[in-house]
Amino acid sequence: SRKGCSSDNAACERFCGLVKTDVLVFYTRSWARIFLQEFVQALDTYIRWWNEQQIKMSLGAKNPLGYR
Repeated sequence: SRKGCSSDNAACERFCGLVKTDVLVFYTRSWARIFLQEFVQALDTYIRWWNEQQIKMSLGAKNPLGYR
C-alpha cells in the first residue's frame, strides 16, 4: 500500500474502534490498576469472540463456525 491510501486501513481502523468502544470500554474505564497481562487476556477473548461467535448478517445471521 502507498502512503495516504485510507482504504487500505479501513478494516483495521473499524475493528480498533469497535474494540475501544464495545468491549474494553476504553474511554470510561480506569486502566491504572490493570496489568498488561490482564489487558492482553481481555483483548484475546474479544478477538476470539469476534472471529468465532459473533453473529454476522453477511453470513445469513450465523456465526462463522455455524456457517462453515
